[in-house]
Amino acid sequence: MTITQLQYVLAVAEYKNFTKAAEKVFVTQPTLSMQVQKLEEELDIKIFDRAKKPIELTEVGKTIVEQAKNIVNESNRIQDIVDQQKGFIGGEFRLAIIPTIMPTLLPMFLNNFIKKYSKVNLVIKEMTTSEIIKSLRDGNLDSAIAATPLGEDDILEKPLYYEPFMAYVPESHKLYKAKEIQPEDLDPDELLLLEDGHCFTDNVLNICKSTRHLPQINHFNLESGSFETLIKLANEGLGMTLLPYLHTLDLNAKAQSKIRKFKAPYPSREVSIIHHNSRLKIQIIEAMHELISAIVRGAIKFQNIKIISPTKNS
Repeated sequence: MTITQLQYVLAVAEYKNFTKAAEKVFVTQPTLSMQVQKLEEELDIKIFDRAKKPIELTEVGKTIVEQAKNIVNESNRIQDIVDQQKGFIGGEFRLAIIPTIMPTLLPMFLNNFIKKYSKVNLVIKEMTTSEIIKSLRDGNLDSAIAATPLGEDDILEKPLYYEPFMAYVPESHKLYKAKEIQPEDLDPDELLLLEDGHCFTDNVLNICKSTRHLPQINHFNLESGSFETLIKLANEGLGMTLLPYLHTLDLNAKAQSKIRKFKAPYPSREVSIIHHNSRLKIQIIEAMHELISAIVRGAIKFQNIKIISPTKNS
């Protein structure tokens, strides 16, 4: 039994396809298949049920895969220890960012990061929080940026910044003339929100102290994953919406005139860099945390912030 064989098993378990798994680990499909079969023969069991489409793990295979994850992670730790001892910041780093953060945060730090840490090969994905947690536990991600707290014992969180909520109020809305607004001014039935399952929606509904149902306006239910869509619908007089502060920085002057701040303390969300408690590649995580924190905290000049924690994150 070798670490390489276990890596091949994990790849097949993830992709449920030998060809795709071989592409991931950069070997030919016959080579991967031969090594997996060799391991099965050595153990005298079947890890995969090849008769199923897609391929499925056998019952014993499920247990083996869970143990293989631990073994592969621990083997990776050896190289990680050496890198940390040498002060080396480089190699592949798999990062995920949730959808309500990715479009605004990534352009703020990516160019600076790859220039400062040119030996790091970033692999960046947009994922929901539930997908991120699973991928961190499976060892398929090194770190992620998400709204916190998550309340997961095996996931460590290091806050990057606190991002205030801003109201986008069209001219036709009753709150348009207000210079500042308060949470109690919000009517949940007039709020245009992201589709159910977004942690930003949970944050907003916590501000409103309302139920988690999506708004029903003029006898329609709205499910949108785009802030831009919500802004356009608000402009059509269908309600108002709330936006994360960094998103408002990209709005044009006309749209900026419709932005209203909350009265202090400003309701906000906590955004953190998160990782598994195995602490692999911690030197890259800390470098990324330091750089992002410096950039974003310079852009968000709010004092007296009140954190609104979501009931769930995604």
